[in-house]
Amino acid sequence: MRHALNAVLLVWSATLLMPACAPRAIEPLQLEGNRLTVTNQTPDDWRDVELWLNSYFRLTVRTIAAHGRFDATLDSFVTGYAQRFDFYHSQVRSLRLAAKRPDGTPVAIEMRFRASSLAGALGEKR
Repeated sequence: MRHALNAVLLVWSATLLMPACAPRAIEPLQLEGNRLTVTNQTPDDWRDVELWLNSYFRLTVRTIAAHGRFDATLDSFVTGYAQRFDFYHSQVRSLRLAAKRPDGTPVAIEMRFRASSLAGALGEKR
């Protein structure tokens, strides 16, 4: 009887812990404060990478290797008039990536943001 109870407890605890051990999917675009991390989890290099912040600020990267990662601060983003993004006085509203795979097919990734302030609280669409 005791061995059966131990077996049941072992199976039950393994069932509870399995989801905790599963690898979490990493988002390709991650913001943490003033730092942006781009993670390429694909088997292809991304070439001619353009990162767009709020549709006006841009950062270019020649290549992000397959299964590689790229880190940058948000003040690295610049407009066409050489204005830098000011993290401490500006709000991040949109972030997108455009690149090409080696065969020329496009890569397009957009970071989703929740609606902010009153519009987000009331569930209004933008």
